[in-house]
Amino acid sequence: MAGIFTPTNQIRHTNVAVVRMKKGGKRFEIACYKNKVQSWRKQVEQDIDEVLQTHSVFLNVSKGQQARKADLSKAFGTEDETEICKQILAKGELQVSEKERHQNLESSFKEIASVVAEKCVNPETKRPYTVGMIERAMKDIHFSVKPNRNSKQQALAVIKMLKESDNFPIDRAEMKLRISLPGKEAKRIKTKLLPLIKKIEEEEFGQNHLEMVCLVDPGSFRGIDEVIQGQTKGRGSLEVISLKEIEEGDERIE
Repeated sequence: MAGIFTPTNQIRHTNVAVVRMKKGGKRFEIACYKNKVQSWRKQVEQDIDEVLQTHSVFLNVSKGQQARKADLSKAFGTEDETEICKQILAKGELQVSEKERHQNLESSFKEIASVVAEKCVNPETKRPYTVGMIERAMKDIHFSVKPNRNSKQQALAVIKMLKESDNFPIDRAEMKLRISLPGKEAKRIKTKLLPLIKKIEEEEFGQNHLEMVCLVDPGSFRGIDEVIQGQTKGRGSLEVISLKEIEEGDERIE
C-alpha cells in the first residue's frame, strides 16, 4: 500500500492566530498562540516563544506552506526568521473573525478609558472621572482604537484629543513632591525649576537649605530630577509625597 506523501515545506497548524503582512509583492504569515499577539504588542508578554507557535514564516499558514529563504531575503533583507517574525508581529495585520475583532476593540476601548481615568482629573474640581464618563467622552470625540498600539500610548492620545476639544475639562493628576536644595545655590536652582513646577504649596528657607512642597505634572518629574542632580552635585534631594494629588470622590454628571 502506497504511503501518503507530505511535502517537506508544509507544516499544518490548528487553533492559531495568524498575523499577515504584505511585503515585496508577496504575502507572509506567522502562526501565533491565540490571545498572545495583543499581549506582545502591549509589551505585557516579553517571551517570543510564548507568542509564536513556530519561528517559521509562511506564505499560507492554513495550508502549511512555508516561505522560501530567497523570498524572505528579498522582502526583509535577512533570512533570520525570528527577526522577520518580530517585524510581522509588530506591523502585520492580525487575522480575526468579525465577532472577535469587535470584542477586541470593545475590550481595548474600555482598557484605554481605564488608563485615562486612572491618570487624569477634572482640573476645575481636582476630582477623578469615572471610566464610564471617559468612555462617553471618547465616543463624543469619535476616538478609534488602533489595534497595533498599546493602551498607554492611546490613552495619551485620548488625553490630548480631549484637551483640544475644549468640551471636556481634563488634565493629568499632579504629583506632589518635596524638594530640598543646598542654601547657597538654592535661589539659582529654584529659578531653573520654576518652569517645571505648577504650584508651590509650602516653602521654607533654612540656614543651609531651601525646602519646597510642590505640585507638578508627571511628565516634568524627570526634568526636575535632572536639574537637581546636575546642579547640586548630589547635595539636593527629591522625594515623591504622592503620585496623584486629587480630591476625594469621583466626578459626577449632575
